[in-house]
Amino acid sequence: MNLTDREKKIIRFLQKDLPLVPRPFAALEKTEGIPEDEVLSTLTHWLREGVIRKLAALIRHREAGFTRNAMVAWAVPAEHCNETGTRLAAYREVTHCYQREPAFQGKYNLFTMIHLKEGSMDTLLNDMSTAVSISDYVVLESLAELKKTSMEYF
Repeated sequence: MNLTDREKKIIRFLQKDLPLVPRPFAALEKTEGIPEDEVLSTLTHWLREGVIRKLAALIRHREAGFTRNAMVAWAVPAEHCNETGTRLAAYREVTHCYQREPAFQGKYNLFTMIHLKEGSMDTLLNDMSTAVSISDYVVLESLAELKKTSMEYF
């Protein structure tokens, strides 16, 4: 898909924090000369065509009170990776779930990112481990956030 300069301007706008106003897309008309209705029709087209998956608010998890997070690497038999991944991804505390190859240390092939506001990480991981019958996992708990950005395409 070849994007026009106007479409790239829309994408650049979406990659930043939207203005907290009733009609945030109207700002593009002032700054880039792209009418709000054109922005909305472009976004609708992209959603329908699968160019973009969704428009959503992103929460800064630490500011929202989610003080603990960890990446957990699970050693899952390859033939069970999809099923196990689906079951782990269903936990509300899991924000990301990926199968990766080559496997980390030769065996850890499924990775979950977990965010907790309260409660015990150990208790949650024991529950998850029991639910999927996987006892071999490594917890990489975040100690400090050194960089966190969204991908910028243009």
